[in-house]
Amino acid sequence: MAEVAQITEWPDYTVNPQGGDPITQDLTSPYDKGDLCWILICTVVCWQITPAIGFLYAGMHRRKSASTMVFQSLFCASAAGIQFWVYGYSLYMSRTTNPFLGDLSLAGLHNVLASPSIANADIPDILYACFGFTFVTATAMILAGAMLERGRLWPSMFFLLCFNTFIYYPLAYQEWNLNGWIYKMGVYDFAGSGPVHIASGFAALAWSMMLGPRISDSTTSMRKRAIHYKPHNPFLVAFGTVFIWFGWFAFNGASTANLSLRSVYVVVNTNLAACGGGIGWTLLEYYHSRKFSIIGFCSGIISGLVGITPAAGFVPVYVAALIGFITSICCFYTNRFKYLLSVDEGLDIFAIHGVGGVIGDILTGFFAASWVPALDGASGGTYAGGWWEGNWKQMGYQLAAASYCASWSFVVSCILLFIINKIPGMHLRVKEEDEIRGLDFKYLNDAEEWLAGNVTAHEGVPMSDTPQEAASDRSVVEQGYGPTKTE
Repeated sequence: MAEVAQITEWPDYTVNPQGGDPITQDLTSPYDKGDLCWILICTVVCWQITPAIGFLYAGMHRRKSASTMVFQSLFCASAAGIQFWVYGYSLYMSRTTNPFLGDLSLAGLHNVLASPSIANADIPDILYACFGFTFVTATAMILAGAMLERGRLWPSMFFLLCFNTFIYYPLAYQEWNLNGWIYKMGVYDFAGSGPVHIASGFAALAWSMMLGPRISDSTTSMRKRAIHYKPHNPFLVAFGTVFIWFGWFAFNGASTANLSLRSVYVVVNTNLAACGGGIGWTLLEYYHSRKFSIIGFCSGIISGLVGITPAAGFVPVYVAALIGFITSICCFYTNRFKYLLSVDEGLDIFAIHGVGGVIGDILTGFFAASWVPALDGASGGTYAGGWWEGNWKQMGYQLAAASYCASWSFVVSCILLFIINKIPGMHLRVKEEDEIRGLDFKYLNDAEEWLAGNVTAHEGVPMSDTPQEAASDRSVVEQGYGPTKTE
């Protein structure tokens, strides 16, 4: 048996980008096993945020289009993952000197193995790539809800991949890569407010504007008016929110890229912000309506999570709940007065993620403390803190980065959507009859219309494969053994 040598020093990246020879060297030995375990477990936990968003969106839809959102979550987890492997990771984590976008030197995860990641030398490249994959799928899924009951599925899926290519990856490179111009400027964005929340929120606004408002089920004369429909399943919304909250501990917690006291601190901040956000939205809702709402509580929780995303690794624990509370207030009133924009954005992606991300960036610049990042055991005095520690210019950096991410995402999204809509066979919006009938019945075999006529599938009656079985099932319904009313 050949002897496997221990690595004492990593070879120069330009000489051996993989970090060594796995046959003759133990490429794991230089790494702390606790760091590896923490990031890997958080990756697994963070992955389920993507389908959890699908469940949340499904609950907020009307029933006739709800399953399409679950389908979209699986698409984002799959297609965006393949895209990430083919060229995505290389676009934002390649070792170039370009201030705007990486190259294709790591395409197909080529040469991505044991070398220390540029995000943190405590973990290998391949592990950080694994963790980064969960971010892009979640971001795409946040945006996917903007097709809300009237977007065609194929153009929507194509736009999501274009969004990743032309918006997410450039912003991620500029904000997270050591050579990105936003990173070099000194912006504090701990876990992705700009590339994740601000980008998806403002892209959702652009998409909703391009699609136009939904139409009434009973008439096509209300096309120019945004119509509000209540979510069909608050339980499903709460179910999705619970798993988003759970996954956010990993989303933020592993963004330290090591296991340290800062990681624990980040998890505490994340939890407190979610609590503050949920309470803030609920109190405001009760003040205005004298009733509570599961949907509102969930919206507040997510608002708090969005607000703390850029701040979790920079702010003291005693302001975390306040950040969540303030963010939820801003998101609540954006949602309350969104009708002024005359845009049908029924899932509040712009209000919660777009506006919430901007507020989170601003509050990070105000409340950041120089000693919090030092809890990772490596940063030391790298960070100068925020406004309340006398680092006045930090607020300018935060505002500049938030404004840039919002503008880039909105403008590029409008251009992409305009081009896609002009491609033959790729128009963005479904036909009126398909919108009224529901996206599930247009696209999903699971919800196909198995009864004759214009009724939708019924609960409690089995799906049939043949006309004879369908006729038999229809007679059962007509005799009163199954529901005859649809939503």
